[in-house]
Amino acid sequence: LAGSLLEQAEQLLERGIHPIRISDGYEMAAKLCLEELDKISDQFVFSKENKEPLIQTAMTTLGSKIVNKCHRQFAEMAVGAILSVADIERKDVDFELIKVDGKVGGTLSDSILVKGVIVDKDFSHPQMPKSIKDAKIAILTCAFEPPKPKTKHNLYVETVKDFENLAKYE
Repeated sequence: LAGSLLEQAEQLLERGIHPIRISDGYEMAAKLCLEELDKISDQFVFSKENKEPLIQTAMTTLGSKIVNKCHRQFAEMAVGAILSVADIERKDVDFELIKVDGKVGGTLSDSILVKGVIVDKDFSHPQMPKSIKDAKIAILTCAFEPPKPKTKHNLYVETVKDFENLAKYE
């Protein structure tokens, strides 16, 4: 639609019509369209308690997509994600707060909605626990390592006596 409007605007420009007049015409047309949509639209009543109309709408939308086996599951996840970030009073949704993240392996039915933060890091040791409940997590924007010394030292141990002296010194 936008491409067609731009093509038509280009033709109007070639005829010598001023860009401001074209812009004003598009604004008037947009207002007329919105008024007509208000006249023919229906009220869609929903609440956070009764999500079924929203889920049915999402299922209709997903019907034309690749998702076929997990139709309802994906519709419920989509509705849950929207409702968790939506400002119902203002009728506003900040889509920047929703992220879809894919992982290799598993099936579509393994998909879940996470209401929170996903920390995607590799295990630093194979014996680390795979899951921890009620964990306290620090998210840092800097390296979490002991500081490196500013000077480098080399220590040469050539005999057992040198090693014993080093152990005593430590």
